[in-house]
Amino acid sequence: MLSFRELIMKYANIDILEYDTKEKLLQKIIDESSTGKILTNGIKTVIVGRPNVGKSTLFNRLVGMRQAIVDETAGVTRDRHYGRCEWCGTEFSVVDTGGYTSNSDDIFEEEIRKQVVLAIEEAHVVLFMVEAGTGITDYDEEIADILRRSGKPVILAVNKIDSGEKMYDAFQFYSLGLGEIYSISAANGGGTGDLLDAIVKALPEEDPDTDEHPELPHFTIVGKPNVGKSSLTNALLGKERNIVTPIAGTTRDSIATLYNKFGHEFMLVDTAGMRKKAKVHEDLEFYSVMRSIRAIEHSDVCILMVDAQTGIESQDMAIFNLIQRNKKGCVVVVNKWDTIEKDSNTMKEYTLAIKERLAPFTDIPIIFTSVINKQRIMDVLDAAAHVYENYSRKISTSKLNEEMLPEIENYPPPAWKGKYIKIKYITQLPTRSPSFAFFCNLPQYIREPYRRFLENKLRSKFDFLGCPVQIFLRQK
Repeated sequence: MLSFRELIMKYANIDILEYDTKEKLLQKIIDESSTGKILTNGIKTVIVGRPNVGKSTLFNRLVGMRQAIVDETAGVTRDRHYGRCEWCGTEFSVVDTGGYTSNSDDIFEEEIRKQVVLAIEEAHVVLFMVEAGTGITDYDEEIADILRRSGKPVILAVNKIDSGEKMYDAFQFYSLGLGEIYSISAANGGGTGDLLDAIVKALPEEDPDTDEHPELPHFTIVGKPNVGKSSLTNALLGKERNIVTPIAGTTRDSIATLYNKFGHEFMLVDTAGMRKKAKVHEDLEFYSVMRSIRAIEHSDVCILMVDAQTGIESQDMAIFNLIQRNKKGCVVVVNKWDTIEKDSNTMKEYTLAIKERLAPFTDIPIIFTSVINKQRIMDVLDAAAHVYENYSRKISTSKLNEEMLPEIENYPPPAWKGKYIKIKYITQLPTRSPSFAFFCNLPQYIREPYRRFLENKLRSKFDFLGCPVQIFLRQK
């Protein structure tokens, strides 16, 4: 499976106007990213400027790889590129944009300009690049005007200062009124250290997008469009908090609401539907998926809603796998149960079919609801609260060893090449999701079947319903 970085290298240079191809990229991001953090997590620094000033060259240098195409021809970059940069222990996202132009003959001009404006709106810090050799152009002044009105912190980088003689060409850019200038050479790395120092200094101390109740559990409702996510949110809150229509894509942002009723207190997050076929505007679709992935990353328990009429389809599995890769608790909610013709065994058969699709992770609560009739919607809350309790459970080392060592003694790891393996003790690791370290003499010889045995024993001894359990084997 491709890593997210490899995926972006492979697909990110596809033309944004190739609609179907972009959909596939979005789907690949959902299906194949390990966490999706390059797109969605952390503080963003956006590189903007007119064409051919060296934005992509600097981007490649900051992320440490040739991720964006670089050519002498102006207008090569059209879509936004995303990467990660780390400097002096601070990690942040870097976004490369297409060259900003106006009144040109380029048929892509309007789309590229729109991409740049959207990127500026999403940015926490804007890196404005200009070129020393050509001086201040009308495009530079137009971009500078946009940046001044945006209210975002702006760092002005004058590129292509390859020698000491060219340093004097940089001073003219003070007239743009954007403060201190930084002379750099993106091609050979000159001056980029001082530039990165300035970026790190300008970054906010924490992500401004983080919520105001970090201490509360976060329950995120995810799923395909039109499965009833916003309807469930409204039903739980008892008011029309989110807009609900039959049109797919009505919810475009992740909407967090404080829930404090019936003995439950948590943040309830409604997300946009993650779909294969985009039926709304490209940019909105891209941002919706990004924010939905971000909501999953910041959640404790994900409530995966599926349509009872269609069952769990490939897109539902893609979202479920994303939840699993991020090590989040999960509750499956089968909505629109009122539309299904039922007999005495329908629910049992449906449950078995779902668990067969979700295998091997079958230790998960499944709730059948009809949100429109408000049927069993409180069971969803109870199940999510129970999963969160399991998700945050801490077990003492003494209790773990007391319960697990006799089981291991009765069924020890199989010998490998005449070598006997002895597990000496177990402890829980200080991670958000349940993780356990098993210390033994020969961890490299313990195979996957015995790992599953250990996980199943942990689940039978301690309640981890709906939670992923990680097993780590360490030398002792």
